[in-house]
Amino acid sequence: MTQITLDVVSKSAAQGGGLAEPQTIDPEKLKEAIMTYKVGSILNVGAHGFDRQAWFDIISSIQNMSSQNSRLKIPVLYGIDAIHGVTYTNGATLFPQQIGMAATFNPDLIFKAGEISAYETRASYIPWNFSPVLDLGMNPLWPRIYETFGEDPYLAKTMGSAIIKGYQGKGNSIDKFHVSSCMKHYIGYSYPKSGKDRTPAWMPERYLREYFLPTFEEALKSGSKTLMVNSGEINGIPVHASKFLLTHLLKEELGFQGLVVSDWEDIKALVYRHRIAANFKEAEEMAINAGIDMSMVPFDYSFSKDLIQSVKEGKVPMSRIDDAVRRILRVKYELDLWKNPIGNPNDFPEFASAAHTQMALKTAEESLILLKNQNNLLPLNTGTKILVTGPTANTMRSLDGGWSYTWQGDRSDEFAKSKNTILGGLQALGGNNVQYVKGAEFDRLADVDSAVSVAKHSDVIILCLGELSYTETPGNINDIRLPYAQLELARKMEATGKPVVLILAEGRPRVFHEVESGTQAIILGLLLGNEGGDALAKAIYGQISPSGKLPITYPKYVNTLLNYNHKTAEELQSQFFAGYDPEFEFGFGLSYSSFSYSNLQLSDTTLSPLGSITVKVDLKNTGNREAMEVAELFTSNLFSSITPDTKRLRKFEKVDLQPGESKTITFTLKKSDLTFIGVDNKPTLETGNFRLLVGDQKATFTYYAGPKKPVVLDRF
Repeated sequence: MTQITLDVVSKSAAQGGGLAEPQTIDPEKLKEAIMTYKVGSILNVGAHGFDRQAWFDIISSIQNMSSQNSRLKIPVLYGIDAIHGVTYTNGATLFPQQIGMAATFNPDLIFKAGEISAYETRASYIPWNFSPVLDLGMNPLWPRIYETFGEDPYLAKTMGSAIIKGYQGKGNSIDKFHVSSCMKHYIGYSYPKSGKDRTPAWMPERYLREYFLPTFEEALKSGSKTLMVNSGEINGIPVHASKFLLTHLLKEELGFQGLVVSDWEDIKALVYRHRIAANFKEAEEMAINAGIDMSMVPFDYSFSKDLIQSVKEGKVPMSRIDDAVRRILRVKYELDLWKNPIGNPNDFPEFASAAHTQMALKTAEESLILLKNQNNLLPLNTGTKILVTGPTANTMRSLDGGWSYTWQGDRSDEFAKSKNTILGGLQALGGNNVQYVKGAEFDRLADVDSAVSVAKHSDVIILCLGELSYTETPGNINDIRLPYAQLELARKMEATGKPVVLILAEGRPRVFHEVESGTQAIILGLLLGNEGGDALAKAIYGQISPSGKLPITYPKYVNTLLNYNHKTAEELQSQFFAGYDPEFEFGFGLSYSSFSYSNLQLSDTTLSPLGSITVKVDLKNTGNREAMEVAELFTSNLFSSITPDTKRLRKFEKVDLQPGESKTITFTLKKSDLTFIGVDNKPTLETGNFRLLVGDQKATFTYYAGPKKPVVLDRF
């Protein structure tokens, strides 16, 4: 039940403390971990610079120690955060981060990304992937929003299900080319009141079930075998100590049979952060009794020492230990670790292959979101004289983000030096017509006067703004606006009178409204991964047409952070209230082509509890180039006992159309697609009217479940 970090069993540096470089296993430390303390799992977040051979040596040492020396020869379960490719293996294929994956609105593509990530993780001899993140990205301040599939429950659960099936295999029978997924961070982690990482959330149970539970429910249906717990607290109760959430809801109501692992040192955090336990032993008793099966300790053996004592004292029942161990062993059996604890190096000839790289490039291409294109400025021709400027133009950190080679992604320029930055991609296609002046650092102006001078002799300015890499608490911010220096650089470039193409390379929406009107075109790249520089260049020069859609609402002002599925009262405009007014709405994204929707038809205007309605609509490419479009079906519940959202995404489909080509899109709606969580905290749907929207096409229908009954709202 103990999980430690790789550092604990690694050799120390000869002098000055820390770890020896390159990082290698210390046999005596490993023997202590496995023989004395019976450690069941090891992970890492700090390893970097490992190639496949280094991983083979590490995993072989761990598994051989267990199989040759331990009494029961139980293999160790090694886990890693391979959240957009194999983060800690040199040369591995790195896809866009999850928020970029969500922007593709293409679950088939994300399934393939999951398959490739699983293959390359197993090629690194690791069977357990701490992915996907199933939190909803509803608060743009939150530093881990880029690890989510966006703000909408339906989009997030659809993409989450796709990548889980990619990780684990279509039949959910994990072979040597697949890994166990780990859904995280159960539950409510992504909506802290402060917007800061690992800080308290406040939400009623109904709200939690309506928005935050569906992604995990779908992941369970998709067969995810493990789950990691929210580091924060909800309504004053840390989730690591919540028996209601971990046992009653997850294991009993939802029927989860898999392994529940804590997050990093979060059982100890019940003492020093949440202060609900007087000491670590008491914290462990709370967490294990609540339903935690494995403790990511991660630096010592205090957990196992204390837990044995707690069982002897009767404070933790042996039945709880048996249940936890059974769950851990089940995952190890399902991963076939007894027969295949390491893996055969010769089984993975496609590691980092050209085909894998091409799939990462395609994913990056489909995730690009064209937000603005006045007078069809884009695409440019390769003869256009371009000034490239801005702090995100020439660094891989703004394409890869955190969890890339290192925890904070701060060495991506070193380990991904063979990949093209935004500048490198543009130079590869535009050659000598592309000039570069940095113009500004991320938080201060640099050679801005030089940039202005070069701009005067350029046809177009490519202005690259956004963020450096970060994750978790180091990524906390106090101001969602782009830093002053970047906005000032934008003003200087716009003042030249040259057309400005703004490229936003970032992991969350940073407000830039004060300079938006001075730009002629805007492309958003949500941490596109290693192939992002080439994808952006292909879009700028028209080799592809952007087809991504916003998986999040892009705010216009720092204090208007409403999500698209807000309440009607927040929609209303008046002289006293600004209302819902985003810079760009969820689901928005332009193309170099144009599309028309027509002939919306419903098979029936009334939906019964056991029936369905077939929705058909014609989609036509009315432009002069091949392009992809996402048909999005929204519904609005016109009245219900719980104030309805203004609208909700219910279905979507991405299609590729030639110029002039039409396709009939078909969706099916059932009662389960429209239910909401009622006052009794249970799914419900009442007799009432709905509005349906696909593109600019609208229709209405009625759900009829018998005469409408009075609803008594007697719960808070």
